[in-house]
Amino acid sequence: METSLIFFPQLNMCESKEKTFFKLIHGSAKEETSKEAKIRAKEKRNRLSLLLQKPEFHEETHSSRPRHLAKETRVSLEEAVRWAESFDKLLSHKDGLETFTRFLKTEFSEENIEFWIACEDFKKSRDPQQIILKARAIYEKFIQSDAPQEVNLDFHTKEVITKSLTQPTLHSFDAAQTRVYQLMEQDSYTRFLKSDIYLDLIEGRPQRPTNLRRRSRSFTYNEFQDVKSDVSIWL
Repeated sequence: METSLIFFPQLNMCESKEKTFFKLIHGSAKEETSKEAKIRAKEKRNRLSLLLQKPEFHEETHSSRPRHLAKETRVSLEEAVRWAESFDKLLSHKDGLETFTRFLKTEFSEENIEFWIACEDFKKSRDPQQIILKARAIYEKFIQSDAPQEVNLDFHTKEVITKSLTQPTLHSFDAAQTRVYQLMEQDSYTRFLKSDIYLDLIEGRPQRPTNLRRRSRSFTYNEFQDVKSDVSIWL
């Protein structure tokens, strides 16, 4: 009769029975702990996945953001009153610029202030390669026909900018920036001072949700040829 032998690699016959027993128990405990850890990690991932899918989780996240933003953009009454003194003072103040931009978004004309800001940044460029790249980017975004955020400029001004792109300078957009500044000053700025966004600030009322209004008729520079604007903020 043949006897079958079963080998246990983890058993060392030279070791004491107590030691062998300890290794078997300890090894199986490790395996059990590892399995339990994997199961717990999987359960945690599943619970987190379910939590992220709950609508109330997203509502809480979004509802907390406006309170944070409102705190960051807090404006003193004295500063807000100064914005009414001139358009130049409004744009020279960081919070004034942000508040005016928010107002323009309600009128779907934020491309004007974004173009003005892009020109301000462009004139700070020093590297020749950066001047070329930024000039092309501004042209494609704001100037060329059917640009994604095309500003309202006369044909002559556009033509001058187009020709300057081969060798742009820091003054390539000066004429266009002056025209857009004047349009905002004579058109958008006067409405901004009468808007709820501004009146809420100077009267200390809590900020209310802004309603988007239909875009007003676009003005061209020809309507303001006799207007002399203070553009010292860029010079």
